[in-house]
Amino acid sequence: MNPLAQQLNATIERENGHVIQMLSSLGKAIYYPKDGILSQSAEAKAKAKKYNATIGIAIENGQPMHLKVIQDTLSAYNPKDLYEYAPPGGKPELRAAWRAKMVKENPSLANKAYGNPVVTNALTHGLSIVADLFADAGDAVIIPNKNWENYELTFGVRRGAEIVEYPLYNAENRFNSQGLREALLAQQSKGKAIVVLNFPNNPTGYTPDAQEGVEIVAALKDAADAGINVVAVTDDAYFGLFFEGSLHESLFGQLAGLHPRILPVKVDGATKEEYVWGFRVGFITYAAGSDAMLSALEQKTLGIIRATISSGPHPSQTFVLKALQSPEFEDQKDEKFAIMKGRANKVKSLLDSGRYGDVWSYYPFNSGYFMCLKLNGVDAETVRTRLLDEYAIGTIALGETDLRVAFSCIEEENLEELFDTIYKAVQDVAVASRG
Repeated sequence: MNPLAQQLNATIERENGHVIQMLSSLGKAIYYPKDGILSQSAEAKAKAKKYNATIGIAIENGQPMHLKVIQDTLSAYNPKDLYEYAPPGGKPELRAAWRAKMVKENPSLANKAYGNPVVTNALTHGLSIVADLFADAGDAVIIPNKNWENYELTFGVRRGAEIVEYPLYNAENRFNSQGLREALLAQQSKGKAIVVLNFPNNPTGYTPDAQEGVEIVAALKDAADAGINVVAVTDDAYFGLFFEGSLHESLFGQLAGLHPRILPVKVDGATKEEYVWGFRVGFITYAAGSDAMLSALEQKTLGIIRATISSGPHPSQTFVLKALQSPEFEDQKDEKFAIMKGRANKVKSLLDSGRYGDVWSYYPFNSGYFMCLKLNGVDAETVRTRLLDEYAIGTIALGETDLRVAFSCIEEENLEELFDTIYKAVQDVAVASRG
């Protein structure tokens, strides 16, 4: 094993012996090279004032070389903020701005120890970093039975982890904290579990309320008290889109510093929060009890980034930073939030109106981009294809009964027609099935 990896492992083991047990074999082996091209180039950038012949970019007239046809479309930006490689950890000013935003929006982080966000190539990349660092073959990854299908690819297919599901809702249609607790405690023989907490949930659009949040945190603490090392990942892709009666903070704040056997990891990003899906700008942040531990985890994260994508795209990081620094940012976000909330409220009012009879029920939702119908007596995939082929309407079928509807991409005035047409398609399928 490389001496740098050994040094990082020794630091982690010294600061918290439970965390070293959480690392995968790759997580133990990975390191960020101190004497490689990037580190030497960084030193040269600071000191080589005459000629800097280190990094693989081209310079012309003191600026990064670029094509006029590209720069003309980006003339508001300095070429140095577009064309150079961004550092593997991301643009430092962006990391600082995102940390300030995170602290402002999550008061529960006050007086907690957590690191500087590391820039990822959006959230999937952040989750894949978690998988690489912490998931080995056979490790349990605990997620609800209503989940984003990419977890299976990221943790299961790529890393060979065992996906363990529990029902998202309990009998009262609230978050099933007891199911989470049981799934966690079932891993006692392994002594380790990775838990992914995705709120607002994709596909249901559900976020727990304050009491449910307390229950979730208690379930994780119970597992830690039982001797299970828990990597607690908050997938906060849709953070901030809380429309009613739910937590308005990430559980990352409550989990930070909760127990030596719990390592909180926050994965979030501008992707959904700032409506810049194609920019691919995300972040990964660790909470741990010491600066030495946080530094070691960051170095291993940078090693994964260096070994996979080298660094994220610089232009989109610059664009997001400029937005965060704008005095108009908050007002414009509030404006978009009001539109999204209006759409969610319209959907709920339609579904509660009684106009659709008993052809479906719906899973509780209060946030995010989506909601899910539970169809009665008809197959969801058959309804989906009927909607697509006969009515030119796209939805997502999940399992035999569930149909996911992304109200985020439908104008409020069109939602009534959308759900009326879904109702019509369900009736079509029901009639056809009766023969």
